[in-house]
Amino acid sequence: MVDFNIRPWTPGDLDDLVEAANNIEIAKNMTDQFPFPYTPEKGRQFIAFATSETPYRIMAIEVGGKAAGGIGLHAQTDIYRKNAELGYWLAQPHWGKGIISRAIRQMVDYGFKTWDIDRIFARPFGTNTGSQKALEKAGFVLEGRFEKTLFKNGEYLDELIYAIRRSTPERHSGHPAK
Repeated sequence: MVDFNIRPWTPGDLDDLVEAANNIEIAKNMTDQFPFPYTPEKGRQFIAFATSETPYRIMAIEVGGKAAGGIGLHAQTDIYRKNAELGYWLAQPHWGKGIISRAIRQMVDYGFKTWDIDRIFARPFGTNTGSQKALEKAGFVLEGRFEKTLFKNGEYLDELIYAIRRSTPERHSGHPAK
């Protein structure tokens, strides 16, 4: 099992961030806010944003002493204020090693301990089966599928909504959902 750490971003992570994030295979599964190519200027903007509020909502995923991905909770407002959206990405060399599903579980625990929220949701693309599996391994349940609602790279994609709730039994037993 590969060791990793979730920690706040720092300005010293810029080179690692740009190296890890500058990958079309990552960008194609992210919103258009995640650019390709991923430039140092975009990296500086992101790190400034990620460190702009405390408690931190956006963390670095550190593998082997280097920032190799990111994970964050984005607060919702108005009638959605008891919800937070989970977003994450991981450098391609670390895919398939169980890191992201464990990082998701850690971020979920952090989110429920830190904020007055009852539900954390994620919206992977219908084509992103790796992300869907990681969410399921972390105890998330598929709540909905919206056909062809996303437009990315010239094509329409399905949007899936996965969620976990503060009261989910698997969260308290320490065992992920099957």
